[in-house]
Amino acid sequence: MNEFNTDVGSGAKSMVDTAAQTAEHAIRSSQRVANQAVDRYTDGIHAVRTQTGAALDGIAASAGHLKQRGMEVVREGSHRLSETSRHAADSTVGYIRAEPVKSMLLAAAAGATLLALLSLFGRRAAR
Repeated sequence: MNEFNTDVGSGAKSMVDTAAQTAEHAIRSSQRVANQAVDRYTDGIHAVRTQTGAALDGIAASAGHLKQRGMEVVREGSHRLSETSRHAADSTVGYIRAEPVKSMLLAAAAGATLLALLSLFGRRAAR
């Protein structure tokens, strides 16, 4: 019987050792697969970061150019408006010097028209 117990014990030990080796092999294999997945994920993140960084740099550069161009357009528009108003003022002064009586009559007519419009709108608003 002793021999039987020894054989059963050896067999059981052998089965336990085999199970332990199989479990260890499975754990190592799972770790390897997990490490590979993490490496692929990390590589993907680095690739996306690189692409995103380049895209954001391009967007920032474009925004800077658009801002600069917008400021130039505003400056040009302001300059044109200033020149136009200066020209209108010079023309008005020249007309007043050339035709002072007509200028006074036109100013009086414009004032009377404006007063009539204001009183007309004032009456409508009071209703």
